[in-house]
Amino acid sequence: MPRAVAINVAANTNLPGRRGPVHPDGSFVYVPIPEREPTAEPVPTYADLGLAEYVPEDAVDLPVHLDPEFAGVLGRETYTYGDPHGVKAGPLSGLDPGDSLYFYATLGVTGAETARADWLPPEWGCFLIGEFRVAAVLIGDEYRAADAETRARFASNAHVRRESFDASVLVRGDPAGSRLFDRAVPLSTSAGGAEANRLVTDLSSDSGKGPWWRRVLRYDADATADLRDLVDTDPAAWTA
Repeated sequence: MPRAVAINVAANTNLPGRRGPVHPDGSFVYVPIPEREPTAEPVPTYADLGLAEYVPEDAVDLPVHLDPEFAGVLGRETYTYGDPHGVKAGPLSGLDPGDSLYFYATLGVTGAETARADWLPPEWGCFLIGEFRVAAVLIGDEYRAADAETRARFASNAHVRRESFDASVLVRGDPAGSRLFDRAVPLSTSAGGAEANRLVTDLSSDSGKGPWWRRVLRYDADATADLRDLVDTDPAAWTA
């Protein structure tokens, strides 16, 4: 039975200094973090990718760390994610083909309060923004020892494109079940970004206490089935 893990990604108030936006209807803009390591070849900047209006002025010309990458989004052609940090790499390395890797981000809520969907928090919130249906997982040493065909499937990943490959784990999404969502799926309640809703408190193994929006969220098989259903349901139907 498939399981799921959800991890925090994308722009935030530390990197590059502003959250990506979520609009009154729940649509949003995926804004990755900046690239902080030397790369083997030049990578696009926020200005190159048409994201300049969503980052601070001093970040406009910074190179972008396009990870995760979603096919058809920001010029990418495949679904890959890499992570060098043990706190995420450990749970990710335990995923199997057919499991789900969800990505969540803190987003700044835009627009007048009277125009917003009722399930949006007032200022910022935490939202699922995309999913990989896992096709393959490689730990760093497995990637280093892999044949050329296997390595080529991860060639566009941001950690592979660095001068020194540094990912502890790489995940590739199956194109048949992977996507960047059209609408953000709330993990926060409408009361405020720091208050977790039942996708966290009831379905995941996390308590929803403290800074839960920075932690890895784990879902067992039953919870994963529920989560997959809710992702495609109007949030107004289950957040009321």
